[in-house]
Amino acid sequence: MVIALIGATGMVGQVMMKVMEERGLPVREFIPCASSRSQGKKVVFQGREYRLGLVGDAIDAKPDIAIFSAGAAASRQYAGAFASKGTFVIDNSSAWRGHENVPLVVPEINAGTINEKTRIIANPNCSTIQMVLPLAPVHREYGLKRLVISTYQSVTGTGVKAVQQLNDERAGIEGEKAYPHQIDLNCLPHGGDFDESGYTSEELKLVNETRKILNDPGIKITATVVRVPVTGGHSEAVNAELGRDFSITDIKRLLGETAGVEVMDDPQANFYPMPVNAAGRDEVFVGRIRRDTSVPYGLNMWIVADNLRKGAATNAIQIAQYLIEKKLVK
Repeated sequence: MVIALIGATGMVGQVMMKVMEERGLPVREFIPCASSRSQGKKVVFQGREYRLGLVGDAIDAKPDIAIFSAGAAASRQYAGAFASKGTFVIDNSSAWRGHENVPLVVPEINAGTINEKTRIIANPNCSTIQMVLPLAPVHREYGLKRLVISTYQSVTGTGVKAVQQLNDERAGIEGEKAYPHQIDLNCLPHGGDFDESGYTSEELKLVNETRKILNDPGIKITATVVRVPVTGGHSEAVNAELGRDFSITDIKRLLGETAGVEVMDDPQANFYPMPVNAAGRDEVFVGRIRRDTSVPYGLNMWIVADNLRKGAATNAIQIAQYLIEKKLVK
């Protein structure tokens, strides 16, 4: 397999290389690319040093799979060129997620939307991936009528600059800022860009991507995204109104049988998911599972995952594995 990675020096790109190694992807040739300011630098993959190259050279190499983690502008500029060469593009940005003919894939849920003619596949937003994985079996069994979502998102979701801001503030150092306000000892109700309605782009991703992945445009969804001073992963409080009555026992059974989900739910023993548990892990952890008695058929869940792994890198590599296992890559 010839695999190109566009954005190899970023936080997610680095984790993608690690996950490829862990999962033993059959890589015959690896082509790492980054922006012009990183040209000449090297990365290490499978114990070997690779010099970072230009995206144009990677396109000419006609890789079997090109994985993008370089932002929406780069994806919009180059993904089509790779696809025209017959390359399968797996894109981790927001560039293609809303396109009607581009599958938005969480492999455990809807890998079947990929076929031999697919050339661009969108990787969902990190906060969406971890939420829909446990919600999908609940939706299949009971139906989801409405979701009210509050997220508590790690600074790693913003990138290296945000992690540096947090570390600088904790050390009392004046440095470059990723956020308009202090993040240490603070919470920012601000993820992405605000639109005229007062919602942010991160909040709208949760709305639109959830409906697309679950193939149900009728689900009513509202979200508030909050950035918090942690680095281990994203946390979400999800309030769901189901279509019919349920038992908590059956909800826990459904979640326990779902690939990639781990139930951590014994509050009397202080056993529930936290970002420190999720860091470096691929599972989505679910706890605080309980009824919402204020509405008919209401359900509350607390969902935590490492946003750099299952929320980004691992999901993308799972898509690559699906392409290989189904022999869609010739």
